[in-house]
Amino acid sequence: MTQQRDLMGGLAKGLKVIEAFTAEHPRLSIADAAAITGLDRATARRCLLTLAELGYADYDGKYFTVTPRVLRLGTGCLAAMPLPRLVQPWLDTLSEAVGQSTSVSILDESEIVYVARAAQRRVMSINLMPGSRLPAFCTSMGRILLAALAPEDARRQLEKADRAPRTENTVTDLDTLMTILADVRAQGYAINDQEVEIGLRSIAVPLFTSRGRAIAALNLGLAAAEASVGDLVAHYLPALQSTQAELRKILL
Repeated sequence: MTQQRDLMGGLAKGLKVIEAFTAEHPRLSIADAAAITGLDRATARRCLLTLAELGYADYDGKYFTVTPRVLRLGTGCLAAMPLPRLVQPWLDTLSEAVGQSTSVSILDESEIVYVARAAQRRVMSINLMPGSRLPAFCTSMGRILLAALAPEDARRQLEKADRAPRTENTVTDLDTLMTILADVRAQGYAINDQEVEIGLRSIAVPLFTSRGRAIAALNLGLAAAEASVGDLVAHYLPALQSTQAELRKILL
């Protein structure tokens, strides 16, 4: 086990501040950063000013925003991961075949992280791309990945997640979510019906290794006006399952 004396507290605090910048919070004041990270204002201020000095953030005198330079911290890691490189050609083929946007994500505690995407059109108000994050509890890919966990581990993740509703359709009750995960586990796919954003539906399946371990989720998203929930299963699930089967042959 790593000893506390071997850890760099300053680096840990700086990373927490970087993670505080999200699609929901693209501009942060010192007070905002302190509140989100739990750091005191003086520490948050030093971290933000250091990011600005090194070119990772801009500062207008009140608010900090990250610059494109910060992408170096994430794109290098994504490029080094074999999963995005392996799945991208399959995503592109699937997206072209069905005429809809497709994505692959992995689970990071209570969030999903997009690692690959093939976009036909923009279906959400936020621009999704590799590195984007969304809550796991209310997304089709998130429910697939949570369902792949042991039920007690999934419950633990849901208990500590921020389950604030994103729309009037968002399911937030813990016991109801556990029932949904049980259904997802049994049927092998998950559907999101406008729980993340009104006007958006999606369907997802797990991606398995050749040994049967679920390591990621594959989904297809489209405007709700284009397909009912039944249409998602009838028209798009077979294509997802076909790609799922092909990828299982090459994922180790």
